[in-house]
Amino acid sequence: MATFVLVPGFWLGAWAWAEVAEALRAHGHDCHPVTLPGLAERAAEGTPETDLATHVDELVGLLEGNDLRDVVLVGHSGANAPVTGAADRVPERLRRLVYVDTAPMPDGMCVADFWEPEYLRAARERVDAEGDGWRLPPPPFDPAEDPEELAGLTDEQLELLRQRATPQPFRTAAEPLRRPGATPVVPTSLIANTITPDEVQAMIDSGSPAFAVLAGVDLHHLPTGHWPMLSRPKDLTDMLDQIAQG
Repeated sequence: MATFVLVPGFWLGAWAWAEVAEALRAHGHDCHPVTLPGLAERAAEGTPETDLATHVDELVGLLEGNDLRDVVLVGHSGANAPVTGAADRVPERLRRLVYVDTAPMPDGMCVADFWEPEYLRAARERVDAEGDGWRLPPPPFDPAEDPEELAGLTDEQLELLRQRATPQPFRTAAEPLRRPGATPVVPTSLIANTITPDEVQAMIDSGSPAFAVLAGVDLHHLPTGHWPMLSRPKDLTDMLDQIAQG
């Protein structure tokens, strides 16, 4: 059995993994869903200085402080940067990395580098207007505006997101990840939800340096929206269990 550390994407806390964590434990795994500083029940810990390094340090501290080994470290969405950074620092503690509808973060890039220019401009405006200049408020989670990413979510799940999502410290999105020259080799899987493995392979084949980190990644497909821990928790659990055993 494996030890899972589950890291949610932007605006979310450990609560988002509740069903998956319970089901993984029923499979016999140890499970540690994470809330990063500045989010959910730890929102009060956030400051204008909360950045990507803060979140990387948090994950490294969790792994080392609890002496966790043989870990399957799972990062969803915007958690790709802190998960990648933590894996670079303590690869000896990891069995495998799993990226859920996201991918390893390349050296020198940040989450915001992958946003469309219009979205980035709007995000910066919201940070200034609604987030005290340092926090990015959560989106409205409106299926009419974003049907693809919100696919599979019930009205109740959408309302849960609206009620429990908290602003994201913006520096965690805008600070580039600095990776070592000799990147540690950790077995890596990617669970694609809003795109297909063929589309991921096309990114790899494009030759873009931004997608070179995907080469050799073990690809899986779980078609649903961008929040599979809510829309398809059982299927995501089964896939994580299979990946951990493989």
